[in-house]
Amino acid sequence: MIQRIQSIFLFLAAAALLGLFGLPFASTEEPVTASALFADQKYNILDHTAISVLFGLAAVLYLLSIFLFKNRKLQMRLTTGAILGVVAGSAVVGVLLSQDTAAQTAQLGLGLGLPVLAIVFAALAYRNIKKDDKLVQSMDRLR
Repeated sequence: MIQRIQSIFLFLAAAALLGLFGLPFASTEEPVTASALFADQKYNILDHTAISVLFGLAAVLYLLSIFLFKNRKLQMRLTTGAILGVVAGSAVVGVLLSQDTAAQTAQLGLGLGLPVLAIVFAALAYRNIKKDDKLVQSMDRLR
């Protein structure tokens, strides 16, 4: 059902990822023309297509999983796939940030914490989906 706790966790995970479209990963005090990431002072999700696709797809998978409450196995698979997408997107963000020379003077932003928060919420949702699945299986044994 949509009012289950895992639906709330999945929604919070999606909201955290969609929050990345408004918050930067890092920023500098002034534009760095030699840098591809900090040419506009902010390194955000829109600076790289792969990051936008990975985080956007993961957010869509989380939102889609909310409405798959009748098919818990598929809901768990989609949640796991979205977690892997967030991990891959975070890896791309980290690699790009570590390769940029202007990142040494950049101030880290709230955008770096949101993927971690999304993973935590998704893991909590997965745990509750699994708990519901075990409950249904135990009820099936009683019939």
